[in-house]
Amino acid sequence: MAPARKPYPSDVSDEEWSLVVPYLVLMREDAQQRHHALRELFNGLRYVIRYGIAWRAMPNDLPPWSAVYQQSRRWMEAGCFDALVSDLRAMLRIASGRRAEPTAAIIDSRTLRSTPESGSRAGYDGAKRKKGSKLHMAVDTLGHLLALHVTPASRDDRAEVGRLAAAIQDATDESVELAYVDQGYTGEKPAGAARAQGITLEVVRLPEAKRGFVLLPRRWVVERSFAWATRCRRLVKDYERYASTLASLHVIAFACFMLRNAAILAHGA
Repeated sequence: MAPARKPYPSDVSDEEWSLVVPYLVLMREDAQQRHHALRELFNGLRYVIRYGIAWRAMPNDLPPWSAVYQQSRRWMEAGCFDALVSDLRAMLRIASGRRAEPTAAIIDSRTLRSTPESGSRAGYDGAKRKKGSKLHMAVDTLGHLLALHVTPASRDDRAEVGRLAAAIQDATDESVELAYVDQGYTGEKPAGAARAQGITLEVVRLPEAKRGFVLLPRRWVVERSFAWATRCRRLVKDYERYASTLASLHVIAFACFMLRNAAILAHGA
């Protein structure tokens, strides 16, 4: 049922809601302590991520910011969106003629500038000349999220391969055998860390005679996924007090991207 207000572009569609609601119901819909419609609370969360507002700047025709924030924290802590991403990834892969679980992944990182809220845990990325946080992420060959975590920007990408590889295998039931990386991941240490998780690293190198922008095989997929995240203004910088919140908001954003594609498939069927 659509809300009795003028909709925002970030609102969840009827088709998307039918897919996502089973993952978000942590108590009965008629529970006495529920004061706001679950769909409107989800719309409030989507609004925050899409338009980059502070929680306290929630529009007056959505539920109070405190209710949206508290429910969002419950969803994050319950792992609702991690489960949603996992199931949607399998659904979209099967719909594209692939196996439910991937055998290859692409790994990369992205540095986000810090803000006063996140400055206390920020680091300096000398390569990007930015002070902030670094998002380490792995996607499948279609660009769907597999795993991610956040560190200070000063953290070396190669040092995070083992943790990311373990998360990849945990998310895919150890189906991944190969991971494509850029030249920042060269060396025996990252290769050994990946190998310990049953994954072989393949470094995709730039052509020696590079002129201008070069689209690297396989590697462009993860760059596109990072570009998808920049559509959400809340994710263009690190506005969060905790690294875990920044990671969770990225998971939610990717869940929403995948949800839209799944709804199109389901509606078309």
